Amino acid sequence: MIQTTINLSRKRKLHLRIVKRRGASEEKPLLPNMGEVMRIRRGSKFSRFFKHIFEHKNFKRIFGANMALAIVASTIFPTQNAFANGADENIISAEIVQLTTEKGVQYPVENVSVTQGYKFFHPAIDFDGLTGDVIYPIMAGTVGAVAYSNYAYGNAILIDHGSGLTSLYAHLSKINVAQGQKVNVNTIIGLMGATGRAYGDHLHLEIRDNGRPLNPYSILPVQ
Repeated sequence: MIQTTINLSRKRKLHLRIVKRRGASEEKPLLPNMGEVMRIRRGSKFSRFFKHIFEHKNFKRIFGANMALAIVASTIFPTQNAFANGADENIISAEIVQLTTEKGVQYPVENVSVTQGYKFFHPAIDFDGLTGDVIYPIMAGTVGAVAYSNYAYGNAILIDHGSGLTSLYAHLSKINVAQGQKVNVNTIIGLMGATGRAYGDHLHLEIRDNGRPLNPYSILPVQ
């Protein structure tokens, strides 16, 4: 800036200020410097970023001041929910109630008493009980296989729960389901026993994910 004074008369003077016009390189860029934005301590960095863009003269020249205000308003005020009317809200709430009242995963026995936990050479949980105690599936599914044997698992049931998840119930005294049958958490699939290689009455429960043994405690609810 250059300042000069011209004496016009004894009582009048003319003060001039000559200011150099900014070149194109000195003009603020449309997108702000992110380093400067991140160094801002007060206020929202997100708001400062978009404020810089919306207040830039090139943005206003292209989109107009009204468009800038409309975009700012859309970032502050959320759009109205697509399910705003009462009928849609009632439908959604009814579905949620139905889902929360239905049991998802449960223990296979009524009285939970674990005699042997999950180990490398015992990829299962053994539940204590008496011959004749009812056995339930841990989840709804389809009976994938039923086996009657005096060896190994003895009388056993395999249930497919979908997505590669299966559960095996072994050493049963009685089997109440057939292969291909649909079962839910209220279905009595069999009775506890000591068939096969079993030392005393108990239920041997295995859970597998695509054939890979899982610790049943990672699926069963916390007691």
